Amino acid sequence: MESDDVGGAPGRVRVANAHRPARDRSYVLYWMIAARRASWSFALDRAAAWAHALGRPLVVFEALRVGYPHASDRLHRFILDGMRDNAAAFAAAGVHYFSYVEPRPGAGRGLLAALAADACVVVTDEFPCFFLPRMVDAAARRIDARLEVVDGNGLLPLSASPRAYPSAAHFRRHVQKELPSHVGVVPRARPRTRGLPRLERLPSTLTRRWPPADAEMLRGESAALAKLPIDHDVGVVATRGGSVAARARLRAFVRDHLDRYHERHNEVGARATSGLSPYLHFGHVSAHEIFADVARHERWTPTVAARPATGAREGWWGMRPGAEAFLDQLIVWRELAYNGATRLPDYDRFSSLPEWARQTLQAHARDPRPHRYTRAQLEQAQTHDPVWNTAQRQLLTDGWFHNYLRMLWGKKILEWSPSPQAALETMRALMDRWSLDGRNPNSYAGYAWTLGRYDRPWPERPIFGKVRSMSSERTAKKLRRRQVLRGSM
Repeated sequence: MESDDVGGAPGRVRVANAHRPARDRSYVLYWMIAARRASWSFALDRAAAWAHALGRPLVVFEALRVGYPHASDRLHRFILDGMRDNAAAFAAAGVHYFSYVEPRPGAGRGLLAALAADACVVVTDEFPCFFLPRMVDAAARRIDARLEVVDGNGLLPLSASPRAYPSAAHFRRHVQKELPSHVGVVPRARPRTRGLPRLERLPSTLTRRWPPADAEMLRGESAALAKLPIDHDVGVVATRGGSVAARARLRAFVRDHLDRYHERHNEVGARATSGLSPYLHFGHVSAHEIFADVARHERWTPTVAARPATGAREGWWGMRPGAEAFLDQLIVWRELAYNGATRLPDYDRFSSLPEWARQTLQAHARDPRPHRYTRAQLEQAQTHDPVWNTAQRQLLTDGWFHNYLRMLWGKKILEWSPSPQAALETMRALMDRWSLDGRNPNSYAGYAWTLGRYDRPWPERPIFGKVRSMSSERTAKKLRRRQVLRGSM
């Protein structure tokens, strides 16, 4: 167990401090912060393996702060849905699950350290963006226990991509070269928890100070949310969170839309996308489970090792076109974003853009803007552009909108902002606050793509310089116009 392998998967474990396993303590602690699910999790597998090796109970600790940036009814309820599913799953597995919802900022301070004080080993999740890396680094310094950080973000370990890649084409060739040695190594669909000793309860001194979340809170009921000091203006949405909902969405997508994904995923009104990005962001579903369902649908077996790494978008998997197109999004584009968040220290800043993009945007920063809107006007969809307004209104009401519209959404914010730096900050602020899948490497990669990352220079034009532009008129032709402009996407 001193190895950095997880179930034979090299490069997934990082030891974050110098503590050795404390074999005389009471349990192994899994601090669940990103892979918020009870299956298909390398971190959970690692924690369970430690528990078996040491003959100790496994305790799963999942917390929800109120002081994280953009905490709101919308985000809280989605996370609470997942906590409710986890409570049921771990109860069925005989694993002690401790869910904690912070009632006020700072109330949870000291809880992790108190749990770690009686832990042989603490295992947590690797997640390369938002505030989580800083939180894990701080915990590694403060707790009196060995802390292991486990990467379950994608089919490729983050460590398998040691540099930042400038484009999807470059990264796709890298994926095709590296993935064959990893694609057959997956986390357990049913974690190995049978036979572990069970912890009946945590010390009462701990649970009195930090009481576990009650049933009303885990249901995400309005009365419970209203008691919390979070943003109540960002209301809950119809989409429910959690692994149960994620799995239902996955099954429906594979059954009803995967076969035609290559033809219809850019048709906004067709509802042909997977809708899985919020569940991936909050860790309610694993990329490995999604891949397994696609492979099962395609009756696919791991034969890709014999295929040359050409970087071609089609044909490498040996699946049908719909599955090939979807896997390019799930693996190449998604994991390219995680690669950028891992390998670019300033991945979410203007300074991280390619030099050519920064130069051309700065050269055109003083170009006249025919339309200019404040952030408040943009947030409330108060522009002259009906297509853009429809996308923004859907973000406000549903917490999500179609990826094709996201590209236009970002390009127009660049066009209507006083500077490219201001545009980047506006994109971040709006998506981080309102979107279920914001605050993620993919969302930050999307803003950067709007400003030139992962793209090439285009013919020069005002405001955009050599960065690709998009027009609402051309976009509208690609949409089912009647549906979009009614706002019924």
